[in-house]
Amino acid sequence: MNNKEDLRIIKTKNTLRDTLINLMKDKQFEEIKVADICNNALINRSTFYAHYTDKYELLVDVINSLKINLLNDLEKNKNIVNTREYYIELIKLLLNHITEKNDIYTKVFLNNHHGILMDILTDSVLKDIKKRIKDTNLKTNGIPNDLFIKFYLGGITSIGIEYLNNKTKYTEEEILSYINNLIPKDIGI
Repeated sequence: MNNKEDLRIIKTKNTLRDTLINLMKDKQFEEIKVADICNNALINRSTFYAHYTDKYELLVDVINSLKINLLNDLEKNKNIVNTREYYIELIKLLLNHITEKNDIYTKVFLNNHHGILMDILTDSVLKDIKKRIKDTNLKTNGIPNDLFIKFYLGGITSIGIEYLNNKTKYTEEEILSYINNLIPKDIGI
């Protein structure tokens, strides 16, 4: 019985998250009411409130879900020969994630809350970089870890936003080629 209940909860939350995302494609988040979410999801308001206190808590759940998804994508970065290769692969995985979730990022977050998009990208990439510095021998060439992390974090998230905003301006391959030239060759493990 517990598994069945758990599956129903998961299904309901997924439906509510997907519904909010779909509504945000056409409306500003502030304009969306809980009644709109429930009507479009075909879920009673009491069911909504059994899972979330308000639409803001649902939005936080959507954001956290995307962060987890991005972190899982970044975990695929197994080929860490050196720091340079790590960052190039990290950016490649980030661009792939943005491409896969293009509809959500462009229509929802760029049109609604640019800060939310930055939070998702920054938080996820930051966690991955910190984990890699701790778990591997990524060298920072004597630069304090916090400055090293912030420098690359700013560059990576800015490139992700630029790619999302101007997909026709640069291809993924062009961006990776430019990054290859931007990251010094002498950064090593």
